[in-house]
Amino acid sequence: MQQATYNATTNEMQRGEGDVAALQQTRVRFTAAQINAGATLLPAVPGRAYRYIDAQMISVGGAAAGATDVRILGTRAAGSVALLVVAIAALTQSAVVRSGAANATVLADGASHTPLDVNTPVTVGKTGASLTGSTNIDVMITYALE
Repeated sequence: MQQATYNATTNEMQRGEGDVAALQQTRVRFTAAQINAGATLLPAVPGRAYRYIDAQMISVGGAAAGATDVRILGTRAAGSVALLVVAIAALTQSAVVRSGAANATVLADGASHTPLDVNTPVTVGKTGASLTGSTNIDVMITYALE
């Protein structure tokens, strides 16, 4: 069976007979130092593109402080795009912050949910000062690999 593919011209998933579109999910616990440096959430896969479906973040070991936000980044049209931006104020200890909730912004008009460039990773990082307060940030992402 072949994986379903995205047709950007028609904005539709192309499935042949027997094709299956499978969602995948991963959870990674990043240290504050990894978030500050920028880290890979999903590695580049040769000949394939990621499509973001949903994500959640949880601050572990304390409330997040210092940085302006923690974000999930991808590459589209050779430029960086912020698929999910979670404001530090939302990352209180143990609170689950889901994509699209208050203080958890996705791109306008569903743009976070269209395929990223082929052969590119999905990463996490921060803006502003260094992330402090949290020992770790758990990042759970649901995606399709097309």
